[in-house]
Amino acid sequence: MTDQLERGPARTAHAGVLLSSVGERGVLCDFYDEDGSDTYRDLIQDSDGTLETREFAARVPGDPGPVLELAAGMGRLTFPFLELGWEMTALELSATVVAAFRKRLAEAPSDLRKRCTVVQGDMSAFALGKRFGAVVISSGSVNELGEADRKGLYASVLEHLAPGGKFLLSLELTKPVDAEPVERSQELSGRSGRRHVLHVKILPSEEIQEITIYPADETADPFVVCTHRRRLFTVDRIVRELGQAGFDVVARKPFASTGGGRDDMVLVEAQRS
Repeated sequence: MTDQLERGPARTAHAGVLLSSVGERGVLCDFYDEDGSDTYRDLIQDSDGTLETREFAARVPGDPGPVLELAAGMGRLTFPFLELGWEMTALELSATVVAAFRKRLAEAPSDLRKRCTVVQGDMSAFALGKRFGAVVISSGSVNELGEADRKGLYASVLEHLAPGGKFLLSLELTKPVDAEPVERSQELSGRSGRRHVLHVKILPSEEIQEITIYPADETADPFVVCTHRRRLFTVDRIVRELGQAGFDVVARKPFASTGGGRDDMVLVEAQRS
């Protein structure tokens, strides 16, 4: 991606306080780089994407043919798609995450392995030499891209859609952002049983969300502090950009990404104009 927020891990204000308090035990990394991969796998690898997958599948009745998933990560959605019998190409930028994905795929049943191709690539500029009946991108991924890279994403998707193909995006159902910065923290349990603290700070003036993840155990050694910064924008903005890029948005459906029942996501369905 060419217009990332910054190179290397972001030293958020909260990360700075934590690192100062733990001294030499502290390690700063981005959530998606090699040093952060253990935390990423602990929190993300087995997270359940079933409900989100069902929403995507409901917009693609029957056999969609080859499906391309962008920013596939560790396969949170890819593996449920494979369970549906779909033929998947999973594109992911991070070499560390791709290696972990391939390891996970190697342990899957042979039928799933045969229907999945993993590609390391940039979702804002890719050329795969084939077309797909559907291109999907899951929640939060578009927020990684600046304006120029989002234009690259839309152009690349158009080049890879088969006639009648669909571009499906799940987007966070955003609320109006307060004028002042907002912070919140919560504890999360990883697949290993380790506890992590997730701290989120929203910076309205910059339209940025700062994420800091660190051990709940203050004595951890090393004390790995993972950070990440994401852009904030509304569903309406993405819909408007899709229209400008040459898509027709044919549906916008709110849904709940967890079992809580509260709609927190929107699935946007677009086709070539």
